Amino acid sequence: MKKDLLSIYDLESRDIDRIFAHAARLKERLEKGEIYRPLPGKTLGMIFDKPSTRTRLSFEVGMYQLGGLALFLSSRDMQLGRGETVADTARIMSRYLDGIMIRTYDQRMVEEFARHATVPVINGLTDLLHPCQILSDIFTITEIKGGYEGLKIAYIGDGNNIANSWINAAVRLPIYLSLACPDGYEPDKSILERGRKEAPGRVVIHRDPFAAAADADVIYTDVWTSMGQEEEREARTAVFKPYQVNQGLLSHARKNAIVMHCLPAHRGEEITSEVIDGEHSVIFDQAENRLHVQKAILEILLKDGGD
Repeated sequence: MKKDLLSIYDLESRDIDRIFAHAARLKERLEKGEIYRPLPGKTLGMIFDKPSTRTRLSFEVGMYQLGGLALFLSSRDMQLGRGETVADTARIMSRYLDGIMIRTYDQRMVEEFARHATVPVINGLTDLLHPCQILSDIFTITEIKGGYEGLKIAYIGDGNNIANSWINAAVRLPIYLSLACPDGYEPDKSILERGRKEAPGRVVIHRDPFAAAADADVIYTDVWTSMGQEEEREARTAVFKPYQVNQGLLSHARKNAIVMHCLPAHRGEEITSEVIDGEHSVIFDQAENRLHVQKAILEILLKDGGD
């Protein structure tokens, strides 16, 4: 496994399976009340350009449980926010820290950080990708379904960072991804084209959400208006209204299908409360699993540099 985690596309299937196996062990230890602290004295710097609930909590608590220290760093309070270059910031932070997690807008910033840092860099979220989220989601699927091979994932909604990361996952793992996105709201063009080329027949995009949901093992959705798109909210709500995940849509999936959402959810918009709180929902399980999967990532990267 490489020293950084910037995209699921950068991983091999064996890297993903290694993360999952270790996450399962860490989760079991925690549930048994065992103290396991393999990262004593290790520090993780967490740079946030965007508000956060699950990302901050899971990384901060995860480092604490592993025996290390997580430092919350707002770019507004750093020299990075006053004109210091990304390259210089990465070099300096590498002198103090054992790892860096970044939650920001531009994927290029995370990649530049990784080029100049001498410690592992983890993508906590960008507008393009959200790898830790999707890894945690697939881990949740394996817990419930007993594996991921051959499963059909139906992603319904905006072709955003979640959709892009699902496409990368479909390239690396033997899953079938059926996306339903309105015209003009498709996933990143280059990522979609690469997915179709490298996973032929396993990455399909529809306009009709019911076609995407047909016989799906997993129904997945996300907000229609992401951070930074607030001015588009009214227009987006009108366009995406037919893409709501509700009981009608769910009825087209398999009887034992599970429903997922990366949260936060806008109840009554992209998904109904009836579905969120219903028997098919594993939304809060997947949120919890951010902790376990990211702990595995942290230990693998910070303890042995990904080797």
